[in-house]
Amino acid sequence: MSPTYKRWYDHDPLLLEVIELLRNYQPELRVQAEIFLKKLEEKLSKETIDKFYAMAKPVNANNRWYDKDPVIAKTVEILRIVPPEVQRICAQNFIKTLKEMGIEYESKNVQA
Repeated sequence: MSPTYKRWYDHDPLLLEVIELLRNYQPELRVQAEIFLKKLEEKLSKETIDKFYAMAKPVNANNRWYDKDPVIAKTVEILRIVPPEVQRICAQNFIKTLKEMGIEYESKNVQA
């Protein structure tokens, strides 16, 4: 019997860590979210990302913590709808970039 997860990101501790970092440090990590979106746009195109986001965005998307900032909202929604293996790669790259930038934090979910 497989575990049941409440939220779409609970299945992966690293992804959970990234989502919690975004939630707790939105202003500080907004630039990282912008970089993430730019990298996706380089690979796919801005138009493709915008169309993808428009299709995935819930109709009543104004109640969630990340809906207050369009960059964070777009980042989280794209992370939500990509396959789990892509989520994992994105989460790994996000954490790696934070470390490269010298941003230290204590992980509550990921063991080194």
